Amino acid sequence: MDFNDIQNAWNNEETNNVILPDNLEKIQEANTPLDKIRKNLKKEFIYQVLSIIFIGFIPTFYDFPPKMTTLYYLLFSLFVAVCIYYLAKFYFFYKRLSSITLKTKDNLYETYFDIRLNMELYKTFGFALTPFLILYLIGFLYLKFSEAPGFLSNDFTNYQLGALFSIVVFTMLFMGISLEWWVHKFYGKFAKEIKKVIDELKEE
Repeated sequence: MDFNDIQNAWNNEETNNVILPDNLEKIQEANTPLDKIRKNLKKEFIYQVLSIIFIGFIPTFYDFPPKMTTLYYLLFSLFVAVCIYYLAKFYFFYKRLSSITLKTKDNLYETYFDIRLNMELYKTFGFALTPFLILYLIGFLYLKFSEAPGFLSNDFTNYQLGALFSIVVFTMLFMGISLEWWVHKFYGKFAKEIKKVIDELKEE
């Protein structure tokens, strides 16, 4: 291969990497939904932290008995540990979105799949918190009804077992439906807009 062949090959490679103005403009259309995702993610991060702080003060609001307060904060410490793990991941995800610049198709693909991955991670986060929600509901109901005559007995009554089963089933269904709706409303529909841009680029 002589010098001219090498130069031609180099020019061809450069041409393949050039982003046409129309494509660049189309790629940058994804910045609008991306900005909305960043905005929602930032707001939700703040709300999540404030919610954790609020939950930590619930025993003082309802004047829990000492033994129940100890049990509550034992569960709360596990709850906080789970929240920190997932919120840290969402924080780093937010930092990645804030620093990314959509100038190439590869950037767009990577960003889209990162968003999809973290949408699934968000659902996992919600389901990871579901057992705590169930235990909190059971504990709250126990606190409310423990003074009722005959509530505490050696054996669980059919009513108590039915109530316990209903709490578990209702909470699981509620969390599943709520998570799907929440993720779609605040993240999924914007991810679809980015996917639409990707599909349009494929057609060109």
